[in-house]
Parts: sequence; C-alpha cells; structure tokens
Amino acid sequence: MQAYFRALQSRLCEELATLDGKRKFRLDAWDRPGGGGGHTATIADGAVFEKGGVNWSAVWGEFDDAALARLGPGDRRFFATGCSLVLHARNPFVPTVHANFRYLERGEDSWFGGGCDLTPTYPDLDDARHFHEAWKRACDRHDPSYYERFKRWCDEYFYLPHRGETRGIGGIFFDDLRGDRDRLAAFVKECADTIVPAYAPIAQRHRDDPFGEKESRFQALRRGRYVEFNLLYDRGTAFGLATHGRAESILMSLPPLARWEYGWQPEPGSREARALALFQPRDWLRADVAGRTSS
Repeated sequence: MQAYFRALQSRLCEELATLDGKRKFRLDAWDRPGGGGGHTATIADGAVFEKGGVNWSAVWGEFDDAALARLGPGDRRFFATGCSLVLHARNPFVPTVHANFRYLERGEDSWFGGGCDLTPTYPDLDDARHFHEAWKRACDRHDPSYYERFKRWCDEYFYLPHRGETRGIGGIFFDDLRGDRDRLAAFVKECADTIVPAYAPIAQRHRDDPFGEKESRFQALRRGRYVEFNLLYDRGTAFGLATHGRAESILMSLPPLARWEYGWQPEPGSREARALALFQPRDWLRADVAGRTSS
C-alpha cells in the first residue's frame, strides 16, 4: 500500500495539472522525526485551482502519552500510509473536492479508511448526480451495500453540528474497515481510480462560468465552514497533529482565503439562500431540486 499510494500521488498530480492547464505541482519531500516521511505536492494560482495539494506519506513509530490521551488507549506501535488531496478552485462555481485513502496498523490490528466528498459553493443537481453515480458504480463493483452505507457515513461525518448543516453534498466515507486485506485493498484502489472521473467533468463544466464580487464573497464564507470542520472535527487532522506530523502538510487542506461575518444572512429568495437550503443530507441520485443554483 505504501508503494501504491506513492505512485497514486504522481498519477493524480499529472492528471490534475492537465485539468488545470496552466500550472504544475511542486513537490516537497520531508522526513518525520521518529520514523517515515512523505511528499507534499502543491499547486497555486492556476487556471482552475487557486490552491491545491496532493499528499503522500508513510509514517511509523510509537504514540507518546499525549497522543494516547487524544486517540484512545491501545498499542503504542503504529504504521500509517496514505494519499490525500484537496483542491480549492478559483471560480466559485467549481466545487472544492477532498479525497483521502489510507491504510493503518496499530500493533497487530490493521484497517483501511478513506473517502471522497464534494463541497460546492453553489450546489448543482446535475453535478451532484454525476458525482454520486460515479461513487455508487465504484462501490457496487465490490459490495452492493457499500454505497448506501458509506454515503450515509459521509453525510454524518462531514456535518457541522454547531451550524446544523453539512459541509457540502457528501460522497462516500469509511473508516476502521477490517477484513480480507487483499479484497479491501482492491476496493480502495477502485476508489482512488474514481477520484478524477468523478470530479474532472464538473470542474470542466464550470471553469469558465461568469462570476463577480458577490459570488466570491459567498465562496469565502463557505470556505469558512470548511475551515471550521477541518480544525474542529476532522480525524485526519487530529491524527496527524497527535503523531507530530508535518504541520504544513496537515494544514495544506485549508483554503487560501476564507471569511467570517457576524450574523450574516442571505437575501431571501437569492441564489445564496437556495444554496444554503441544500446543505442537508439528501438522496442526490433521486433528488428533485427546483432550479439549479449555479445558473
């Protein structure tokens, strides 16, 4: 899995740089004191991506007392490897996308985790359906129960309880997936192969959509919600910080600009109000949403 995730990072960087068409990824290799290291590849000021990154890492060692207090009791020995990406687009109508697939060992125990979710500023029904259909096909090839189970898990995980809303329109998410390691590894690889086909057509569709100051302001407000989730609830962020991972790579997922306004409310009936109403769990494969908020 370590070798696979490292090769996956290279492939994703090539495919996403082609999608952007202006910038390539810059690679930054790093070592982790205590065992392991990784590569952080970043892109900035591109034609599509204002900021993005693709991480690969393989780290190992022993949890210290502070980490055990944060992560829970158990064996101190650990190994973790994975590949993650976050892409923040320049155009408010091109959604942010996040993906993370990983393999972990703690003592004699081992498991897989991961997922991919879409965070649009202005949800679009056709985009949501395309994205979820791609993940359902990937899941169905391995277990017909996976999509419904992991889609629900994603809705529950990427939820901001203090806001009463989802971070975006979801996707799939799973963790602590144990069993036949070869079979589960094949599923994770299928998921990794789905990231670009699920996302690229959406980015291509909206990369040249016209927008102005109002849309950019709303995008910055929605990015604020993204920051809130990552710093308050994200398990990957918590694990990385608890194991003394590289802060620059862990926090690579944050947007370049975000905004918070006290008591902000959208104008009634506006495109922004319609967008906010959609940030709740729903069946995007069969949803009947009046109007497309990106038009």
